[in-house]
Amino acid sequence: MRIIEEIIGKEVLDSSAIIIGKVKDVEVNFETKTLESFILGKGGISEGLGISKGETIVPYEMVKKIGDKILLKSAAEDIDEDLD
Repeated sequence: MRIIEEIIGKEVLDSSAIIIGKVKDVEVNFETKTLESFILGKGGISEGLGISKGETIVPYEMVKKIGDKILLKSAAEDIDEDLD
């Protein structure tokens, strides 16, 4: 899928604009054709060599915006959406 190729490698920032990792894989539900989550690597030399074990899984619902970088929602934004 083309969109997955465009997302892999993007930096992911938390709501305070702090980089928490780079997208190294994307989980997709092919039945519903929706993104489920992003799998982030921690970066650095060990990540580049493929020996890093640290992964973070970010559910797609936590994504606020996708552009040059991926910005995550704050906890307050997530709660506000649940109340709507």
